[in-house]
Amino acid sequence: MIMSRIEAPRDEVTGNLVDRLLSALPAEAVLADPDVTVSYANDMASFCPAGTPAVVVLPRTVEQVQHVMRVATELRVPVVPQGARTGLSGAANASDGCIVLSLTKMDRILEINPVDRIAVVEPGVVNATLSRAVNELGLYYPPDPSSWEMCTIGGNIGTASGGLCCVKYGVTAEYVLGLDVVLADGRLMSTGRRTAKGVAGYDMTRLFVGSEGSLGIVVQATLALRPKPPEQLVLAAEFASGAAACDAVCRIMEGGHVPSLLELMDRTTVKAVNDLAHMGLPETTEALLLAAFDTTDPAADLAAVGALCEAAGASQVVPADDAAESELLLQARRLSLTALEAVKGTTMIDDVCVPRSRLGELIEGTERIAEKHQLTIGVVAHAGDGNTHPTVCFDAADPDESRRARESFDEIMALGLELGGTITGEHGVGVLKKEWLAREIGPVGVEMQRAVKGVFDPLGILNPGKLF
Repeated sequence: MIMSRIEAPRDEVTGNLVDRLLSALPAEAVLADPDVTVSYANDMASFCPAGTPAVVVLPRTVEQVQHVMRVATELRVPVVPQGARTGLSGAANASDGCIVLSLTKMDRILEINPVDRIAVVEPGVVNATLSRAVNELGLYYPPDPSSWEMCTIGGNIGTASGGLCCVKYGVTAEYVLGLDVVLADGRLMSTGRRTAKGVAGYDMTRLFVGSEGSLGIVVQATLALRPKPPEQLVLAAEFASGAAACDAVCRIMEGGHVPSLLELMDRTTVKAVNDLAHMGLPETTEALLLAAFDTTDPAADLAAVGALCEAAGASQVVPADDAAESELLLQARRLSLTALEAVKGTTMIDDVCVPRSRLGELIEGTERIAEKHQLTIGVVAHAGDGNTHPTVCFDAADPDESRRARESFDEIMALGLELGGTITGEHGVGVLKKEWLAREIGPVGVEMQRAVKGVFDPLGILNPGKLF
């Protein structure tokens, strides 16, 4: 919907805001029809309140973002930056009367440099689009969230996203070399570098990664690339217990192996995937472990890992012979969250990360929590880095079941902290885990983080109500 100064009734405050925005923005960039703006109110998280935005702005240039922030500062209006809204913590949820700043129109890949092995992109570039573009030049951008076909680089940076390949290649933060950021008052700040090395001053780039838009608006990113690896091969191993599968994970990592992927699905998840896609996975399994290698001799690596799985009690080990068979095995893992959502219609996806050595304890504890609350909770995990996604399935129309779902979610987070872990490995804090962030980092940590926020955003207009 296109907003003009003449159309659409609006109250005086919103009218003044829209007029100020339109003084330097094209009409098509400013949406104020409530029937339209409501669709930008929230991301994909459950149990996260969302307010009603006053207006949605879709800028295409850095200068337009700067204008929005100057207007917001002048009128003291909160600004909620958004990407594709595929997040799972409520970090992109609107607050009442805010400007939703959707960066999806800033979607240009500005540069791919094979010599320096960098890409320079705008925040609205979709992860998969960048990955395919660099692949054509023999390069590789490793971070690959499950939503990579939809999620944007800006959103990945805001929430410090991970993905399936983190066990070998690391998370988004390790690939962000430099940023251009529009601050709350509209000034433009550059951080970081284009060089392979650089240690000048405080690492301001890392500060913005994972800040969920609470410190500034990322309008450009310089990203590190790697040479494109060989095609990976995948192995599937079936176990009679989650503990045995976790023992195999420990043996693999202790043995010095470096898989490109090491994923775990519990029996609840395997059944859900079979019910949804009829993939013929062995429903007698209690845990299915997927391992992949993209080395020069992946078959040898799979053989070595397969032997470790058998030593840990695997009842069946199936290595793929080629890329097509590997992709078929991985498809089951990629369908996990969709399949679990189909169980009851609504899910709460936890994101607890624990030391690898305690992964089995988390899975066993989650089973006890599910039994206690009489709920279906499926566990999928980036097992190689201890990052688990216990997924609570429930009927949102049932108040009692919804209450039990929320209680079980909190108990899983508490268990993760007890095991020496963290409340989020890649989804972020947002609205969903605010109180749990305070428990994890303690009062002094919260005080220091609030102090940092105050330096960058003294008026508190950037994504208020998130993190703490």
